[in-house]
Parts: sequence; structure tokens; C-alpha cells
Amino acid sequence: MLEIRDLHASYGQGDVLHGISLDVPGGELTALIGANGAGKSTLMKTISGLMKPTRGAVRYEGRDIGGLGAERIVRLGLALVPEGRKVFAPLTVAENLEMGAFQFLMRRDTQRCRSRLDFVLALFPKLEERLAQPAGTLSGGEQQMLAIGRALMSDPKLLLLDEPSMGLAPLIVRQIFQTLSELAAQGMTVFVCEQNSEVTLRHARTGHVLESGRLVLSGRASELVADSRVKEAYLGV
Repeated sequence: MLEIRDLHASYGQGDVLHGISLDVPGGELTALIGANGAGKSTLMKTISGLMKPTRGAVRYEGRDIGGLGAERIVRLGLALVPEGRKVFAPLTVAENLEMGAFQFLMRRDTQRCRSRLDFVLALFPKLEERLAQPAGTLSGGEQQMLAIGRALMSDPKLLLLDEPSMGLAPLIVRQIFQTLSELAAQGMTVFVCEQNSEVTLRHARTGHVLESGRLVLSGRASELVADSRVKEAYLGV
């Protein structure tokens, strides 16, 4: 579904990504792991249109989307859950979710918006209890559910997540990744970048390891979990 070929991206003069090439197969959960500063967020921003690549290609369903703006990429079926959740704190939970469905609201497709809301609330029942509550008053785990729910409101084919476990208790992290696994089992393509390598690889089918803007390992996630280099560098073994 997603092909990245010889991708370079930079802030100013120096490249942050140095020739990344990888595939994200459809209907699976794919993991990208790496330490802080490895370039994971830059890759996610470049895929989603928040940054422009300096070289290389990002192909989604065969189409090069590397030069498109974020608003056009969302309409093609990609949605990003950003690092740090980035919920609209003063707005209610319901209003945050509506922001994710802006393309349907603009077309006044209330039926589609309602069906997406029902889907999200079934996935995260906690949010239904909090619909009238300001998003800024939610717990960290609830805000992460809201950020994922907001992205799902756009009815994406490909869901990108940047550090979804950041700052969350282990129990909430397991719940979040169980939900992501369920979405992949339902046919959605999920691409997660994480420092929390063990939980991510244990829920993924395919994994990639990023170091200093370069891809250094790729393979089946189950094999990467057992790889001595990954154990030493990322799993503390």
C-alpha cells in the first residue's frame, strides 16, 4: 500500500533522513522502531505531507504523494496520529472528533460522519462517557484514545501513529496496541513508529529499525524481537 524509495528529508542544510526505502503492506501492522532523534517523526511528517521530501518518492497505492499537501493526503485515505497527541484542549471530546471528520462535514455528509462516530465510540467506549468534557481535562490515556479516534473519523485506509505509547502507563499501552491490532485484523493498514520497541514488535507483522536517519534492519517482527542487535540496543537485554 505504501512504498518509500530513497527518501531524503531535511531541516535546513543537513538531511535528517538518508535514503530510506521500505514497504508498508496493506492490511497489516508495520512497526518502525528507533531511539529518540533517529528520524521517526520526520519520516511520519514526510509521509503525511507536513514536510516535503528533498529527494526520493513516497507512493501510496501506486501514486507519488511526496509533493502533496497534508489536506490532500488526508482525502486520499491517510491519517496521522501525531506525537504528543495534540488534542484541541479547550474543545470538547465531541468537537475534537468532529474536527477529524471535516471532509464529511464540508460535504454535509452527516450520515457518514455519524457512522464514523459510532465506529470510534464502539472502539473507545470511554470517549462516549466524555463527549461533553473538554479534551484538556482527559487523562493521558484518554487523550491518546481521542487522538486515534479523531484520525479514524476521516475513515482512513492507512493509519500512521507517531509514538502512541509516549507517557502512558503499561496497561494503557497494551490496550492501545490491542486496539491497533484489531484495526489491522479488520483490514486497515497501520504503520507505527515507536521507541517502545518490545510492545510494538510483538503486535506487528513486519518491523524496521531506524538509526540516525538510516534504515539498518528490516524483517519479520518476530525475528527482530529475537535479534541480538535489537535486544541489546532497544530491549535492554
